[in-house]
Formats: sequence, structure tokens, C-alpha cells
Amino acid sequence: MKLFLNEDCMDVMKRYPDNYFDLAIVDPPYFSGPEQREFYGNKISPIGVHRLYGKTTKWEVPGKDYFDELFRVSKNQIIWGVNYFNYSSFGSGRIVWDKVNTHSSFSDCELAYSSLHDSTRLFRYMWNGMMQGKSISEGHIQQGNKALNEVRIHPTQKPINLYFWLLQNYAKDGDKILDTHVGSASSLIACQELGFEYVGCELDKDIFNLAQQRLNDYEKQIKLL
Repeated sequence: MKLFLNEDCMDVMKRYPDNYFDLAIVDPPYFSGPEQREFYGNKISPIGVHRLYGKTTKWEVPGKDYFDELFRVSKNQIIWGVNYFNYSSFGSGRIVWDKVNTHSSFSDCELAYSSLHDSTRLFRYMWNGMMQGKSISEGHIQQGNKALNEVRIHPTQKPINLYFWLLQNYAKDGDKILDTHVGSASSLIACQELGFEYVGCELDKDIFNLAQQRLNDYEKQIKLL
């Protein structure tokens, strides 16, 4: 089962029974604004780089009904942006992604809730425009060959290596993975590479098409290896 759907995640989750997914790894919108401006962030970065992202037409911050449904259909959850949400079922487990940012207008770290432990775990991986991490084990070191950098297609895109790390540390063989807000498809690419079944949702049609093309391109590369 490998499904990538251009549908509302609430409609999709309602089709599945309780605890159907072993692990949900999600990155929902966590602040209001882009849906009003129809653009995320600034069109020109602080260092003068023009960001070529399209209009942000679908941007809805989830409420209690979303989290209730997410916890119903999944046994465990990793939820990015936990510091922006107030939901009673969040326990004390946290994952900190240190983006090794310097001189950036964006956050130095991102924080996720993890139902799989009660402690705080750290992952360091550079992610600041053209400055991207070298590898999972050397994420604090900049990739020297920029031709190997991931192409950015989404304003809140997360690196594939972040999802590799999450799946390698928190998922088990045979687990079914849910991503309710796929965005750039980094999560699905990692699932493909590691052999996990998944269901992914992306409501914005333009973003869905870009993500589907990225996923298709990745699959073609794998077949050539």
C-alpha cells in the first residue's frame, strides 16, 4: 500500500479503523497568515535569493478535531510544531531538529512531539537555503557539492534525511506510515527508500502535482541504480 492522495486528510482518515497506522509523522500548518497573504514568508531571502514558491492557497491550522482523528487512526505519532498547539494528549516526549542555522531569519530549531518516548532527542542537520547537511551522521557539516543538494519545492520543506532518521529510529519493519500534510513529499521518498507502506495527503493541487513529480523522479532514479 503506497497511496498519495490529493484530498483533505480529515476525509481520508475517516476511512480507516482505529489504530490502523503504526506511526503518523505529520507537519501541519501551525500559525495563521500565509492563507491571507497567499504566500509563505518573504519572496526575497535576507541574502537576496528570490524564492520561487507558488501561491499558498491551502493553509488551515488544525484544531482539536484533527488531533482527535489523528490519535484515533494511529498507534504512535510524531507531530512537528508541537510548541504551537495546545492539545491535552501530548505527552512529554520531544524531538528537536537543530537546523545548524547561522544568520537566518528562520528558527534555529524545530520541535516535534513524540509518543514513542518521554525524553527529548536531538537531530542535527543543516538546512538553510543552499547550505544543506552532508549526511545523517555529518549533518552539522555543509554539503560541499551543491549539485547534490535537494531542490526546494515547498516553503516549509523538510530534508529527506530528517525522515530517514525518524523512520530508522522510530519505525519498525512492516509499519504503516501516515502523513496528513505531505508538502514536498520528503516523507514519502524516505518511506519508498526504506520499504515502508504509507498513505499521504496533500490538499493543495499545485503542491500535490509538484510533490508527485518529485516522487516520480526519485523512483526513476532508484530504478536506474
